[in-house]
Amino acid sequence: MIVAAGLDLLVGDPRWCPHPVVAMGRVITGLRQWIEAWAGERPFRLRAGGGLITLVLVLGSGGTGWLLERLILPQSPLPHPIAALLVVIALSSSLAARSLRESVLAVLQALPDLATARNRLSWIVGRDVSQLNQDDILRASAETASENAVDGLFAPLFWMLIGAGLWKAGLSQAPGPLALAWAFKASSTLDSMLGYKHGRLRWLGTAGARLDDLLTWLPCRLVLITLPLVSLSLTQWQATVRAAVADGKPDPSPNAGLSESIFAHCADVQMGGLNRYGNTWINKPLLSGRSEKASASGVRKLLNLGLRLEGAWLVVAAGWSFLQ
Repeated sequence: MIVAAGLDLLVGDPRWCPHPVVAMGRVITGLRQWIEAWAGERPFRLRAGGGLITLVLVLGSGGTGWLLERLILPQSPLPHPIAALLVVIALSSSLAARSLRESVLAVLQALPDLATARNRLSWIVGRDVSQLNQDDILRASAETASENAVDGLFAPLFWMLIGAGLWKAGLSQAPGPLALAWAFKASSTLDSMLGYKHGRLRWLGTAGARLDDLLTWLPCRLVLITLPLVSLSLTQWQATVRAAVADGKPDPSPNAGLSESIFAHCADVQMGGLNRYGNTWINKPLLSGRSEKASASGVRKLLNLGLRLEGAWLVVAAGWSFLQ
């Protein structure tokens, strides 16, 4: 997993390489077309169809990862180098540290060209970017950097570690790091494609969105309590966590508000405010209200804190593993 994290940081997700999330997206699109043709506008059928899509994609993705673990890794402490490399590549596909960093930095590099910055930002946020000024673009970049750090990096890393823990506990036939990471990526992809509250997706995307919330719940809170440990002094830990919870709790999402809030407080960057989604305006809670508004340097600090915390998680996990 350490090597996989390093490969993710070094290479990321090259466009020429097939990616599991692309395959997941194609499956979702195909199943959605079939379900919508069958369900029409009937909410019960749409909910049932959404549950079926979720079941097929999550179990299929996790099962594929589990099958690869069984086929590639022999029952020995040291697998063949080629087998180990294949597993490392598959594991790295579940992490998004480099792709998130590159996407956010691309927005910053486009400024002050607002048209280019808005276009690049539109690829990584769900809000309407057409009227955003430079301050709004910087705030959106900060918010997506912090929220997607949990969704795209720490949640899949957490489930990898759970899989490794199962193996370490002697459950060698249980789903391992790859199986659990791909199962989580499936739920995350479902949420990003179907988890919207408009049109048929109000019912079709319910199952995937709720599963993603559930699978992200614990990783999000681990980030909440560990990020201050790598960014602030120990004496500030309690006050920072409490302030982040107080600011982030009013957010309608059980995870996004806390994810953004703890990064806002640790990086000393203000977030929150009005966001437009289609024709709807949503007023997100103000996070770290006494901090300065988001700046390019503040967004870079957020990204660097994420990398620092990823390293800390892996070091602690490796240390625990070697001590067992």
